[in-house]
Amino acid sequence: MRDPDAFDAFYRDAGERLLLQTYALTGDLTAARSAVRDSFIVAWHHWRKISQLDDPEAAVRPHAWRHAQRRHTARLWHRDKSIEPDVKATLDALATLTVPQRKALLLTQLASVSMPEMAREIGVPLEQAERDLQGGAAQFALARDVSAAEIPLQFERLSQVVHGVRFPRAPIVRRAGAARRRTHTTVGVVALVAAFLLSGSLITDATGVRPTLDLDRATAEPDRTVETGGPPEVVLPEENLLTVAQVTAGLRDRVWTEGETTDNSEGSGMLTPCQRERYADPRGRAALVRTFTSPRVKKRPAVSVVQSTEASRSPRAAQRAYRNALSWYAGCQTERVQLLSTRRVEQVGDQAMIMTLRAWAAPVETLTVAISRTGRYVTTTSSRTRADVEPDVPSAARLLGTAVGDLCTLPEAGACASRPRVTTVPPLPVGELPAILAELDLPPVQGVERPWIGTPPVQANQNTASTRCESASFAGAFDGARWSNTATRTFVIPQAGLPDRFGLTETLGALPAKRAERFVERVRTRLAACPDEDLGTDVTRIAHRDERDVDVSVWQLTTEISDTESVSYAMAILRRGTSVAQLQFVPAGDAKLAEGAFVDLVDRALDRLGRLPAPDRG
Repeated sequence: MRDPDAFDAFYRDAGERLLLQTYALTGDLTAARSAVRDSFIVAWHHWRKISQLDDPEAAVRPHAWRHAQRRHTARLWHRDKSIEPDVKATLDALATLTVPQRKALLLTQLASVSMPEMAREIGVPLEQAERDLQGGAAQFALARDVSAAEIPLQFERLSQVVHGVRFPRAPIVRRAGAARRRTHTTVGVVALVAAFLLSGSLITDATGVRPTLDLDRATAEPDRTVETGGPPEVVLPEENLLTVAQVTAGLRDRVWTEGETTDNSEGSGMLTPCQRERYADPRGRAALVRTFTSPRVKKRPAVSVVQSTEASRSPRAAQRAYRNALSWYAGCQTERVQLLSTRRVEQVGDQAMIMTLRAWAAPVETLTVAISRTGRYVTTTSSRTRADVEPDVPSAARLLGTAVGDLCTLPEAGACASRPRVTTVPPLPVGELPAILAELDLPPVQGVERPWIGTPPVQANQNTASTRCESASFAGAFDGARWSNTATRTFVIPQAGLPDRFGLTETLGALPAKRAERFVERVRTRLAACPDEDLGTDVTRIAHRDERDVDVSVWQLTTEISDTESVSYAMAILRRGTSVAQLQFVPAGDAKLAEGAFVDLVDRALDRLGRLPAPDRG
């Protein structure tokens, strides 16, 4: 019934193809090879069922992809010196996509699946899958600097990388699958007998430990029931998660209903926008997720809350998980999501932060994400409100403190929680150059439903953020001192039917402190004199700050470009210590920012600017 010849043929036919897909998904060849190998071991375990399917590969692929994502180290190829530049460029381009976008692109480029099959495998509605594919293809083509027709060619070099990878021979895989089946049968019988002897009834696993396809770990760590004759250790009890009463006390004046509690091993595993992986700690001991909902009542929008808690093997591993979870939201890669604020929370666990974001794609949602670590436990409480509302940060901090209070009594937990103290801080560093704006910093453009896309930062040999009033340059020298750490970046909205002049540009660099002050003052002076020297330009200053270490000036300019046409745009010059930046936004017709949004963006640029290194000496 198991027909080894059919399995061996399937293994030879699909192995390299699945390896290519998994490598493209993660950029980690070692993790991809292990995941594909183990997925075939599991396939032989269940070969009676899988062999009856019309497409056995579609049953094996999700195991391989999920297992590789849990094992791999993000952007591992950056440390691989032997990787070819073309391969690295393709992997870098894939890394700019969200996980659903990446999966949609790979399924259509490297697997023979229909659009409905692709949507089902990703775990999203067909309409969303089509958007993911379209957005992913556009972003990949932009990042790789190729046309859409050239996308398939970019995967040929990846194919050459995996072509020489050797897999275990099929009989070895089958033997491992048979051993896995025997182990599962033995453990099942022992557990069943123990259950009847101890209680006279069947018992279920309450450990919360995630299922794994890691054969090495399964054989290295025997089941505790077989080892000791007692039940497995309860690493993360459900009783230590939030309750309806606690959510009601933390997020007041609403009626809450508790949803299901799971280990998040089913479905896509993506609980919130911005989440990139199923677990913050792929090698953790346990994970539990509990949901709560509050319906829309009269004019009050619907709200949902998700608590996700993970137990790591040690406090150090939990620190890594905490940083990983923060990076999902601090560097959110979901289209049209804007980071509104970042706050540090003191007196809650060992570490805690709250980030507020807004997803501008209809229906607009406001997201408040609170993350804390106590010892080896990391918990996240995220609330989603279906409206453009002011985030309730104090309530989010209280609820996080309650969640930590439930966890800090567990073994190897850390600090508990008292009254939370919340402080606004600059956004966490993201991207290749943390000192420059990122897509998630940018507000939406009125009347435009496409996402912002930024070019990679490059050295500022030219400053397209300048105006003809001041013609500021960040190249060469100023006042006898050379610019250092210069960069420029432009943001546009592709496929939105906007004219070429539309866009946002930021240019930055560093000078010694006194010269940086003089540079900013010279720009201000020239802007003030511009209307007299250039009769075709009107200049209005709309914001100004002049402090010891911070200078900010924002202007609205209107310039005649012909007898019948003029263009109106916003420009800002800003300084933080030795770092200087210039920002320019050019709207197009009704495609413009909301009132006050550009000034807010300048404040965000000022926060980011503090991460620019000091000027070179000499």
